[in-house]
This record gives sequence, C-alpha cells and structure tokens, in this order.
Amino acid sequence: MSIGTVDPKALFTFSYGLYIVGTNMDGKLNAQVADAVMQLTAEPICIAACLNKGNYTAELIAKSKKFSVSVFSEEAPLPFIGIFGFRCGREHDKFSKCAYKMTDFGLPVVTEHTVAAVEAEVINVVEAHTHLLFIGEVKSAEILAEGNPLTYANYHRLKKGKSPAGAPTAIFNKI
Repeated sequence: MSIGTVDPKALFTFSYGLYIVGTNMDGKLNAQVADAVMQLTAEPICIAACLNKGNYTAELIAKSKKFSVSVFSEEAPLPFIGIFGFRCGREHDKFSKCAYKMTDFGLPVVTEHTVAAVEAEVINVVEAHTHLLFIGEVKSAEILAEGNPLTYANYHRLKKGKSPAGAPTAIFNKI
C-alpha cells in the first residue's frame, strides 16, 4: 500500500455495531443511528459516540451533556432502523414510531428491536473534522432482550442497508 491510497474496502473490515444514540434536551427527545460507538475505559466506565456536527442529535447532546445508546438487535427490520437513520428530528418525532422508556437519568431508551441500553454523561467533546466525538461516563447499562447485536457489516450484507450522506461510512454505499 502506498501513502495516499485508500481502498474503502479495507475500512469496511472494521468491526462496527449499529446503535441508536439519543438524548433529551428540555423535553425534546431525539435520536439517530450511529455506527461509531465504543467503550473507552473500564474505571470509570466511559464510552464514546461519534456524530456528524450538522445532525440535530449532536446539537442536542452538546446542550444536554448526556446521551443514551440503544443497541440494535440483529432482527431489527430495515424500516425500523430507517426511523432513526433517514429523517431529521427537527421535523419528525422519531419516538412516536417506537416503544421506548424514559430512564432515571432522564434519557429515552428504545426498547423495541434492541438488546441493550447504556446512558452516559458527557465529560468531553472532541472535534474531528465533520464530526464530534462525545465522550461520556456511563451512568447505567442494562440488557433489554436476549439476542445478538446487529453489526454494521450485517446491516449492509444481510439487510442491504445504506448510509446517510453525512455518515462517516457513506463511502461504502458505492461498493
């Protein structure tokens, strides 16, 4: 491999999950699909979620300083994933189309087609060109249902899903 040459297929080998990242800012609930969520530390337990700066969810998390992560089940149907992935919460109430619960920390957690949920309080925000990396200390985590989490590879391979234009993985739509 030479410097300056990028084969997007090499990036597609990274292991990603598929998640719903949500928040609550002064009673306004919003969430979006994200594939860049990961655990960073064990003590204290910290996670990170990477979201496009232009997304409404990123704007609300920057203000609320907290976020939830609901982990999609492998069985989640494509239209259900689309509720959170292809519409803006400025114009659509995404939570009116799914089952969810409000947590003690005041965050929405999707309980339909998900296997686990985590809540975090933002402790740092790192700018990464077009995206913001929200680093949060975990406040709660729970298993919601038995089953396997949906990987991003299976979202593409089995469900034939695509990425929104602003997603870091939108380049894979052309493969």
